[in-house]
Amino acid sequence: MSTTTLPPTEKSAPVSAPRGTTSDRARSERKLGWLLAGPALLVMLLVTAYPILQAVYDSLFDYRLTDPENRSFTGLSNYLVILTDSTWWISIGVTVFITVVTVAVELVLGFALAFVMAKALSAIRPVLRAAILIPYAVITVVSAFAWKFAFAIDTGFVNKWFAWLPGVGGDTDWFGGTWSAIFVVCVAEIWKTTPFISLLLLAGLAQVPEVLQEAAKVDGATWWQRLRKVTLPNMKAAIMVAVLFRTLDAFRVFDSIFVMTAGANNTETVSFLAYRQTISRLEIGLGSAVSVLLFLVVVGIAALFIKGFKVDLAQARGEG
Repeated sequence: MSTTTLPPTEKSAPVSAPRGTTSDRARSERKLGWLLAGPALLVMLLVTAYPILQAVYDSLFDYRLTDPENRSFTGLSNYLVILTDSTWWISIGVTVFITVVTVAVELVLGFALAFVMAKALSAIRPVLRAAILIPYAVITVVSAFAWKFAFAIDTGFVNKWFAWLPGVGGDTDWFGGTWSAIFVVCVAEIWKTTPFISLLLLAGLAQVPEVLQEAAKVDGATWWQRLRKVTLPNMKAAIMVAVLFRTLDAFRVFDSIFVMTAGANNTETVSFLAYRQTISRLEIGLGSAVSVLLFLVVVGIAALFIKGFKVDLAQARGEG
């Protein structure tokens, strides 16, 4: 007795949208995204478009608020004055240094805190996360004053606690020099915003499939190998968002400089330079030009990050 079987048939490939077109699911998700984010985007455009355009317009004039009658059109001369002045380049250098140092340290500490929060026991996890996020809930000005008092000669405790370190004594003036003052500013920024980085990285850690970690363990991969080959590649989108947002925020640092040093001893950042020109000296034209240049630099940083990371956010969320 013989048996008969049906001849094998070729499996048809799953139906998907032709190359270069968008699937129905992607179109529906995109439409839902615009419906949810559209109103907020419209409000932000209405709130920010006018100040930006007004700043661009004012930057083309020689305009001092105390003498509005002598306002005159000068074209791009304000930008030429700024870009040929050493004060601008010093403020750029200080801003870049603070940004690079704080973001790098915060990224490392943020990863450590994210791993701690992810691996903590479920019983203490909520309390641990709340404790870690407390510094981020503190207002920046309050945080800056607290760190200023901590490092001050008369009210601070840092000189007493760390007098055993070389170069630190009871009369050490942390705000009397450029690099020591910048160090205090960096410490304050790191303490304040590391929880923000850790929160974003914790969300990225939650997106790493546990099955990949288990497979890597079975293959004999060490913790470091799993971190480099499994964890970090799957967190690329979260890392980009965290570093991008924090870099843009750090590049606009103002509160800590205003409270701690007021720009003294070459600690002036670009944001503080714009404040000094516009508010202190009432030079609306020059101050607006500084603000426009700051805006262009921030836009350039965002474009470089998005292009450099080469993250496909649609693929990262599993869109087919």
